[in-house]
Amino acid sequence: MVQQIPVGVSTASVWPLKAGSAFELAADLGYDGVEVMVWADPVSQDVSALRRWSRRTGVPVLSIHSPSLLITQRVWSPDPEVRLRMSVDAALELGARTVVVHPPFRWQRRYGDAFGDLVDELEESSGIEVAVENMFKVRPPGGSRTSRVSAFRPSIDPTDVGFRHYTLDLSHTAAAGMDALALAERMGSGLTHVHLADGTGLPKDEHLVPGRGIEPCAELLEKLVNSDFSGQIVLEINTRRSPSAAQRSRDLAESLLFARFHLGQ
Repeated sequence: MVQQIPVGVSTASVWPLKAGSAFELAADLGYDGVEVMVWADPVSQDVSALRRWSRRTGVPVLSIHSPSLLITQRVWSPDPEVRLRMSVDAALELGARTVVVHPPFRWQRRYGDAFGDLVDELEESSGIEVAVENMFKVRPPGGSRTSRVSAFRPSIDPTDVGFRHYTLDLSHTAAAGMDALALAERMGSGLTHVHLADGTGLPKDEHLVPGRGIEPCAELLEKLVNSDFSGQIVLEINTRRSPSAAQRSRDLAESLLFARFHLGQ
């Protein structure tokens, strides 16, 4: 029997539109739910507002993306531990099963030292899956076009440390030049969440519609559906340059069709 793996869409996929637009598009296009990227958008930070959007559209919140981007270091709190705890609380209030979080930045020494224990504590106390995401290296200020460094500790690959749950992001594997299928193997049964997107292999986070780059998006989905995977797929594509609302909708519809086709749904 084919597993019916939920396929959601990230609110980041409609930026610069607000989070409410993601709920509306998810309902219109037939997505199974939404992942809330908590960032500058006030709605994304407001649990009550998110609950209202979910109820109004009938679209559940599948996951919360903790504000762990460089641009969200002041959202909710300047303390990364507080931000992660608030993300777990938001997931509990909204009925989401997963919180996506990036590994600590290299300069977050105290947070980095306690990160593994913090993730374990939050999972044990809440029942929420705190799924640590793979990342990619960046060009340092003043560096050459080919120089790359990791901003994360101890590395861009969370399996170097080992966590109970992981998020696999295929745009990030493209930017990092990593083998996505090999990374999925290393994550093993801990792979509980997938950010489905594509990339061309350029050292930047492209978040293309799946099938428009070089990542093994189709192969990964087919592998998951024939395994014991019981997690969620979330489309996290970049539509900020869409020339129209209609084109944004077409890109999101194409992404959903790609996912459902290769999941055998």
